[in-house]
Amino acid sequence: MSLTSSIYAGTVVHTRLRPKKHNLRYSVFSLLLDLDELAELDSSLRLFGVNRRGLFSFWEKDHGDGISDGLKEWVTSQLSDAGINTDDLSIRVLCYPRIFGYVFNPLTVYFCYGVKSELQAVIYEVCNTFHERHAYIIPADGEDRGQINHSCNKDLYVSPFVPMNCRYDFSVRTPADHVRIAIKESDADGMFLYAMFQGRHAPLTDRTLAMAFLKYPLMTLKVTAAIHWEALRLWLKRVPVHRHARAASPRASTIVAHTPRTETR
Repeated sequence: MSLTSSIYAGTVVHTRLRPKKHNLRYSVFSLLLDLDELAELDSSLRLFGVNRRGLFSFWEKDHGDGISDGLKEWVTSQLSDAGINTDDLSIRVLCYPRIFGYVFNPLTVYFCYGVKSELQAVIYEVCNTFHERHAYIIPADGEDRGQINHSCNKDLYVSPFVPMNCRYDFSVRTPADHVRIAIKESDADGMFLYAMFQGRHAPLTDRTLAMAFLKYPLMTLKVTAAIHWEALRLWLKRVPVHRHARAASPRASTIVAHTPRTETR
């Protein structure tokens, strides 16, 4: 039986328009993990472990409410609270894996499918370097034809160079041969930051994991190093700094009413 879980290798780009122009581009890869396949992946792959150490690993406590083995139950609870049907629920999580036990995921995206494999909702889980995590739960209303457009207000402090009073506009190409997650961040003066990950599908096997390790060695450490390097570059450009606005809870979520958008990039 073929698995849904897979690898998407590609690039991350950020483009800042103001108050100073700033661009970055890095080669990365993400895993798309079907939560119903975790046990099979753990037993069949030598280079990948679930809730245990490995060259590559996925720990459920790195996501959701931090429970060590209850991620699907957390997702189901979030969707139920949002009034979203959870019958025959299938959840696919797009994220970075731990490599040698380390990971930092600025954004994890949950694609939640229901009856007849129709997309029911998307959860955008944002993390910051202050160990705070916030999930935005947005219904898809069956709109999955390969493209999703969502919007929500920003509820979690993320970067010292970005104010809190902002809005996210997500434009997502759902996982197939390719995946793309694009985010426009706007304030009262309009869009000032564009971020995007796009990757190409490959099956999740020991071979593709080994190839990913050779092509992207210590990638997750490099993600954190790159965040601090780019922060230094922004500071040297004298981009204004916004002090950390501490979250009321280190683990929180927002249920967002579905507001479809027509604008894409």
